[in-house]
Amino acid sequence: MNLKHLGAFALAASFSLGAYAADGLTASISMDKRALGPRDDVVVQVTLTNTSSVPQYVLKWHTPFGEIEESLFDVTRDGTKVPYEGMHVKRPAPTAADYYVIQPGKSHKVTVELSQMYNMSISGDYSIRYSTKSPKLFSNVDPAGKAIDKKQPDTLQSAPLSVSIEGTLPRGTVAKAPEQPLPSAAGLSFSKCTTSQQADITTAVSTAQGMANDGDAYLGANKSGARYTKWFGSYDSGRYSTVKSHFVALKDAFATKPITVDCGCKKTYYAYVYPTQPYKIYVCKAFWSAPMSGTDSKGGTLVHEMSHFNVVAGTDDWVYGQSGAASLAISDPNKAIDNADSHEYFGENTPALQ
Repeated sequence: MNLKHLGAFALAASFSLGAYAADGLTASISMDKRALGPRDDVVVQVTLTNTSSVPQYVLKWHTPFGEIEESLFDVTRDGTKVPYEGMHVKRPAPTAADYYVIQPGKSHKVTVELSQMYNMSISGDYSIRYSTKSPKLFSNVDPAGKAIDKKQPDTLQSAPLSVSIEGTLPRGTVAKAPEQPLPSAAGLSFSKCTTSQQADITTAVSTAQGMANDGDAYLGANKSGARYTKWFGSYDSGRYSTVKSHFVALKDAFATKPITVDCGCKKTYYAYVYPTQPYKIYVCKAFWSAPMSGTDSKGGTLVHEMSHFNVVAGTDDWVYGQSGAASLAISDPNKAIDNADSHEYFGENTPALQ
């Protein structure tokens, strides 16, 4: 990933698309050229501008102003969606310190190289849009703790940008998922883990497997119980079938797949994975201080991360934290069934619901 801050009030590049406003904050995307060859990196510039008269507080991990750890772009090739292949991170619910402030009239611009996060090796006509959405995208309070007296938007996006790419593969090539490990290689292995860490992880994997098994059994016997509706919303046969298939896959993954846990991460959040690289889970600082079971636990974290793998459930991170997940189940159950924390809290079932 090549990320380089270019500072405030940077000039737009040669090809710039119109910005879309989000209640005072606008996003625009630009490129230096709109036709790329097989040796060219796909580099875009993203600019966020505060067009209002008050500071705008936007959630840091939904901006490109740092290491990109979630999908922040919608990319299509000849009208077909190009999947995100970068990191998915489990974090605690955001606090005031997690918001980036853009002062009135100021712009912040960053250059992002997209090729490591999206497969652009196939020739075609691509559309790229900076696009992010979260119920917590903008802060409801300022850094002093004073409430912001207005309803905050949950979406920030740019207009789409079109680019023609002559890739290393011919137009029409079907992108293939990476080869998956064979089930016969089932087992647990470790990377950069101490002896005591390996013991904790072994217990955590067993705990996660128990959560997956319990969730699968519950879904086999209940269709509209409080436990289901709390985290996934009102009963709908299609959504229910999706969640049921996710827990069948989670149960199978913990029981039969070759899981590797890497303990080398020094970040403050819980863990992360790459969705196209099963079944390797990177655990970070918050993981070690979490309880073994219960809310935001070690076992639950592994359920969360396992659900991100495309070959398991392919979940996203729409919201973090129990409060956000419970609200999402009410406001947008279609996103709740795609939210990794919702799967974790359903599996953890703390406090217990029937």
